[in-house]
Parts: sequence; structure tokens; C-alpha cells
Amino acid sequence: MFVGLAWFVPLLLGLPRSFLAADTPGSYLGDLGVWARFVVAIGAFVLAEQQVERGLRIKLGQFLKAPLIAPGSVAPFAQAVTTALERRDSRVAEAVCLVLAIVAAVVAFANTHAATVSSWAVEVSPDGNRLTLTAWWMVFVSQPLFVFLLLRGLWRHFVWAQLLRRIARLELRLVATHPDGNGGLAFLASYPNAYVLFIFGVSAAIGAAVAKHLLQESLTSTTFSIIAGGWLVVVLALFAYPLSAFSKPLAELKEKSLLMLGTQATRYQRLNERKILGTNVAAESADEAQQQADDIADPTKQFETTRKLSAMLLNRSAIVPVAAAALLPIAAAGATILPYKEVFSVLKKLLLL
Repeated sequence: MFVGLAWFVPLLLGLPRSFLAADTPGSYLGDLGVWARFVVAIGAFVLAEQQVERGLRIKLGQFLKAPLIAPGSVAPFAQAVTTALERRDSRVAEAVCLVLAIVAAVVAFANTHAATVSSWAVEVSPDGNRLTLTAWWMVFVSQPLFVFLLLRGLWRHFVWAQLLRRIARLELRLVATHPDGNGGLAFLASYPNAYVLFIFGVSAAIGAAVAKHLLQESLTSTTFSIIAGGWLVVVLALFAYPLSAFSKPLAELKEKSLLMLGTQATRYQRLNERKILGTNVAAESADEAQQQADDIADPTKQFETTRKLSAMLLNRSAIVPVAAAALLPIAAAGATILPYKEVFSVLKKLLLL
């Protein structure tokens, strides 16, 4: 329905001009920006909403199923979730998104009206430019709808990010020797994959804009690498922001656990040394002589596991799908100018970083 409103209705309003061949200059069907924003992006934004909600709900439920929330923090956790849900559904926030969408429509009108070449959107003449009926629909419906859905998705991710940062400040039941290597929080590292469709939609719009610009400019593989790499950094930063909040508690967990396990290891190894040699090589103590090695468990395995604990939840293996969704539309834009082999080489290097 949304794609129909944003793309198909303008197609009908522009008949018969809309059905000009896609390679005809100024053709509606040949406008990459129209396809990217009003078909791919809007469709992706709408489809992504359920995927995002389901994915985040599963991640959030894991905090209680594990359980990772300490008994004293259950009430603050519930309050944080309630607040996040209220912010997610805030009418004020959606009204702000709508206002910004209207501002974007005004900007789109100004840019379209200032065109110097006739197209499906504007008829240029000595008497002044005149927007077509298709363009007026785009200004008042299609463009505001695209911007509104984009800002709404970003706002909801910001709410989720703030929720995670609040949870990170609660008392969590983490364990340094957890087999996931993140104290029990590794399940959160893959949450960006719920945003694959959303990121793909945004990247499609950006890729179309880049392709439109590149058709009028020359492009080198170095410049393309900078464009693709810069966009990938922006996408990763979007997800690194909420996940970075858990770096502090994980780092503190690792530090305290290593100190305690180190203390235990010293006691165990000295008792074991005395059991084998009959005495301690360094600083023999009468008090230690009364203890038995069997009274203390060997903490070696726990110590080695704890040393491998990572305080960073954002890792390459967990974000490859969302990184690919961010880069593929940009790569498609680059392929309009550069050889496919060069584009593929850049894409491969960025995904392997």
C-alpha cells in the first residue's frame, strides 16, 4: 500500500509520459532515485518494522530467561522497558518526524523547481518552470512518506539504544568464564542483524544518489573505497553506540575475576609445589604448611577462559549481514562507472576487515 501510494500513483498521474523507455532522458521509470526511495526504501522500511520488533523482543527476553538481571534490579529493569515502550509509541516523537518530513518536502520542491532540464518532474520553459502533477504528488506524499518512515525507524533505534545503556548500568549476573566469551552477553552482539532490511533501504537511497552524482563525474577505485568505507563506518557506529555501554561492566568483570582467580591460583600452586618438593621455594610460611592442596580447586582453566573474555560486543562475524546490506547498494552504484572486478575487490576487503 505504501509503495503504491509513493510510486504507483505518481506513475498513473504521469501517463502517458510515465511509460517512456527507461533509457529516455528524464524518464520516470529510468529515475534511480524514484525506484530507490519510493519502492526499495519504503518497502524495506515497512517490512523491517516487524522483523526489528521481533528480533529486539527476543534479545530483551533473554535478560530474564538467563537470568542476567540481579533480583534487586528487576524493578528498575521493568521500569526501563516500560519507559522505552512509551517513547517508542510517543505521538510527540512521531509528530516531530512528520514536521521534519514536511521540511524535507519543501526542500524537494525547491530543488525540483530549480531544475534546468525538463523531466518527468518539471517542465522547463522561458516563462518559468512548472512542476508536473506527478512531481506535486511526489512533493506532498511520496517524499514526506519516505522521510517520515526513515526518521521513525531511526527514532525507534535510538529508544532501543537508550534502553540498552540503562540496562548496562543495572546490576547484572555476569560470569567471566561464560563459554560465549562475553560474560553471557554475546546474544546481544547479533541484534544489528534485525535491521538488515532497514539498513538496505537507507543504503539503496544513498546508493541511488551516489550513482546519479557519479554519472556526471569520474570515479576512481580509491574514491569509491572512501565512499563505501565511510558509509560502513556510519552504519557500524549506529550499532556500536548502544553496545559500547556494556564494555565497562565487562571490563570490570574481567579485571575483578582475574584478580580473584590469580589469588586462588597462587594459593593452589604454592600448596601443590610444597606437596611435590616438601617446601616452598620462595617465602616459606608455617601457616601455609598446615593447608592441604586438595582443599583448593585448581583455577587454571577458569583463569585462561577469563583472559579470553572480550569487553567488545560488536564483532565482525555478528555484523556481516548488516554490513553487506549497507555496502551492496553502494557497490551497485559504483558498478555503473567502475569495472565489476574493482568494485568486488573493494567490497570484499571491507567485509573482511
